[in-house]
Amino acid sequence: MPQQIDASTIINLRDLGGIALSGNSAVRPGLLLRSGQLDRLDPAADPAVAALGIHTVVDLRSENERTERPDALPEAARLIVADVMADGATAVTGGEQVPARLEDVLGSPAVADQYLGGGKAEKLLGEAYRAFVTAESACRAYGTLLSALAEPDCGPLLFHCTAGKDRTGWAATVILLLLGADEATAEREYLAVNPAVKAAFAPVIDRFTAAGGDPEIADAILGVRPVYLATALEEMGRRYGDVERYVRDGLGVSAQAVERIRARYRA
Repeated sequence: MPQQIDASTIINLRDLGGIALSGNSAVRPGLLLRSGQLDRLDPAADPAVAALGIHTVVDLRSENERTERPDALPEAARLIVADVMADGATAVTGGEQVPARLEDVLGSPAVADQYLGGGKAEKLLGEAYRAFVTAESACRAYGTLLSALAEPDCGPLLFHCTAGKDRTGWAATVILLLLGADEATAEREYLAVNPAVKAAFAPVIDRFTAAGGDPEIADAILGVRPVYLATALEEMGRRYGDVERYVRDGLGVSAQAVERIRARYRA
């Protein structure tokens, strides 16, 4: 089974090792890690992280996110930037672009209700997941991540975004499907981050609801839901048929790289 790692300076840190794959196999432990942002990482104060021996970090965040809260890297780790939303692919609803900063949305119940009330939040997140499949920058970013996984000197790799749930959640799903997990297994891993994410953002949620904000909006934005993942999977199937063709034709990852990934990360 995948492992939630008890780290004090990284939110939502998980090892994908142990997830069941086809052929009575499983993901090899200690090599595929996912998390939220690393701006508070302190390896000296976080022995659980230091023990992982992370060699490669892939940052899926935007330029603004990286500038405001740059990664603190594990010792000797290399950083690869793979900006999923680099080309400005952002979800819109009602013809209006939603403010990108979480604080700008959930900092004001009135703003949140304007942009996200009445079911708009769930629709917005669904469209964001569709963009993970369709946006050119997303295809480049996820292709960069998979290419890094295929490199001989990759070592234990950690991929992350801000909360470690959406951009990171789709990345984990693609990797698991490519390795041979079924969709139900990939969905369980996707949904498993909900408690850790909600705990990490509890102060934001509490302030928002205390000021009169709709708890449904906070839950839709800060949680993960089956419908979000289903939207991305549906779009992948519609455009490419299956994960193999998505990775090859959409992400530009060669068959040889895929075979190296499978050989390395299947136990």
